[in-house]
Amino acid sequence: MLKKLTLLAAAAAFAMTAGAAQAFPDKPVNYIIPFNAGGESDISARLQQPYFKKITGEDLIIQYQAGAGGAQAWSVLNDQPGDGYTIMGTNLPHIILQPLLQNPGYKTEDLTNIYMFHFTPDALLVRADSEFKTVQDVIDASKENPGALTVGGVATNTANHIAHQRFADLTGAEMTYIPYTGTGATIPGLLGGEVELLWGYTTVAAGQGDKVRMLAVAQDERHPLFPDVPTFKELGIDMVGGAYRGIAVPKSTPEEVRQQLSDIIGKINADPEFIKEMEDAGFAMLNVPYNEMDAFMAERQKVYEDTARKLGSLQ
Repeated sequence: MLKKLTLLAAAAAFAMTAGAAQAFPDKPVNYIIPFNAGGESDISARLQQPYFKKITGEDLIIQYQAGAGGAQAWSVLNDQPGDGYTIMGTNLPHIILQPLLQNPGYKTEDLTNIYMFHFTPDALLVRADSEFKTVQDVIDASKENPGALTVGGVATNTANHIAHQRFADLTGAEMTYIPYTGTGATIPGLLGGEVELLWGYTTVAAGQGDKVRMLAVAQDERHPLFPDVPTFKELGIDMVGGAYRGIAVPKSTPEEVRQQLSDIIGKINADPEFIKEMEDAGFAMLNVPYNEMDAFMAERQKVYEDTARKLGSLQ
């Protein structure tokens, strides 16, 4: 009899535990974006919001903590409670290159990524009324007056900054890079005339429409939304790259909760309506869940270390 009661108690405890696990989340989740509003991280988070609500029944509350190219937020992520109710956007190559080349206040391994969900290819953009019609126009002007042309982008040691350095290395174009706190801040910088060119992404061109002109895109093949825009490779410039974005949690977050959050983001990424909205906005979909993250990050670490060495940033 005692044995039977013990088994019943264990079964009840298991049921309660399982019930509690299935209930996650049972209140709104705070989603910290380490950049300004209006950039790719913000846009994709806002597209995720209604699908998060549909799957979990809870709200996804977006907050902004911009500064130092994302480092300001990433350096304090592990100070947040690890209960699954605080998540933060992460970006590559930023979270690898920043600790590799400087002391941003965190290490790459401090960030617990639970899902990488999209990719945006680098692109060189100008205002629609710009005198620069082609990439060759930009190269010629930059060689005629070295350093006179200004080009905006997000912070240093980011995808935009790497694209700028690689473009200069491959073409000899010498332009002055103006760092902004996030993509959202770069757009008024370009449209308002603070800079003449912009290292951005296909998403900027998709969002700004006829206000901007994309001169080239750093993909192997032309982007389906912009069939008339050449790739850099077509122009003889061997550039393929961009930014990856995902979500991380504080290190103290339990394994079970990390997996649950990864599963939720995976379900959002698999929704056909969400995929269409993302692709219409210029994003390229990516699916790297929590259990595949270590291998993905190791592969990216090697790529960015090699890139930094080629550019002379890392000895």
